[in-house]
Amino acid sequence: MKKIALITILALISITTISCKNDKKNEVNSTEKFYSVEPRTTKVSFTAYKTTEKIGVGGQFTKVNFTNIKKSLTPREALNGTEFSIPISSLFTNNEDRDSKLMNLFFGVMDNTEFLSGNIELTSDTEATATIKMNNITESFPMKYTLNGQMASFSGVLNVEDWNAQKALESLNIACFELHKGADGVSKTWSEVKVDIVTYLKIQ
Repeated sequence: MKKIALITILALISITTISCKNDKKNEVNSTEKFYSVEPRTTKVSFTAYKTTEKIGVGGQFTKVNFTNIKKSLTPREALNGTEFSIPISSLFTNNEDRDSKLMNLFFGVMDNTEFLSGNIELTSDTEATATIKMNNITESFPMKYTLNGQMASFSGVLNVEDWNAQKALESLNIACFELHKGADGVSKTWSEVKVDIVTYLKIQ
């Protein structure tokens, strides 16, 4: 009887110990933080250039859609491979006439460019590759990025000629011929565009 009682007590202790361990394990898991991208805290800005002096003209896209939002244990994992779609109709430069020209005489001249779609791949701790489909052509350009807690910032320069957008660029330059003249009297619209992305990751 004593032996049976001892075995019973040991069994109860064992079950209690395992149960406590499982509770602690679940407690640890419940405190893990998961990061994910958030469209509402993502800003995509651009700077185009005019005149031979290369004067910057800024703007942004006010809407960004993410098609593969995932929960990850690190900010880098959450960002890597992010796929996006940006409606051209969300373009905003704080100048209605300029917005209209960009949408109709630049993007409107391109083939099948209602949206800018693509993805971002992180290639190192500071470098990334952005791939964009524009003018029915998919091309990539390099970006630099920084991570500071939940905040991620990307910056890079693309050349629209890589997307065969010379016709669209010429169309815009004709429409803005006088506006893109510098002190030297030369009208110029640059093919380089600086792209900046800032996003504040959500924690769940």
